[in-house]
Amino acid sequence: MRGLHFAALLAAAFLHPIPDSSAASVFRCEDANGHVTFTRHGCASDQQQRLQDARNPTPGGGKATPLADPGRRVTATPTSPGEVVIVGQQDDGCGNLLTSSERRQAIIRQEIRSGMSRADVENSLGKPDRVTASNGQQRYHYREKRKGGGSRQVSFDEAGCVKK
Repeated sequence: MRGLHFAALLAAAFLHPIPDSSAASVFRCEDANGHVTFTRHGCASDQQQRLQDARNPTPGGGKATPLADPGRRVTATPTSPGEVVIVGQQDDGCGNLLTSSERRQAIIRQEIRSGMSRADVENSLGKPDRVTASNGQQRYHYREKRKGGGSRQVSFDEAGCVKK
């Protein structure tokens, strides 16, 4: 019976909350230049020292902790309600001459259009049979696989974009 009382007393001691157990002494140190540091070990002799309240309440324990007041938010409204505002757009490196749907349709139809990149041309026509370069510009040469078929040449500028 004595052991049961001891176990109950020990359990009660562990379950009893210790008030303000999360608080620690934190010092706010400010030097002559206005630089502020926080430490638990005290400040240097040439710094101004103040004790900082450092309570860390447990979540959901007691009343709500107030958050910072962000102040009044000012939102800009467009001048006309139907106006579209583009915040950012993708730059394809070839002047954005083609939309993504135009580019996709040209690749499917095996057409070559200004503003396509080397990768777009290879997606459309495959790997070139021959590649030549002069003055920083490349040319892809394609031979038709059919009997009596002609050849096709695609020229790229210095940025690697199709030029016509």
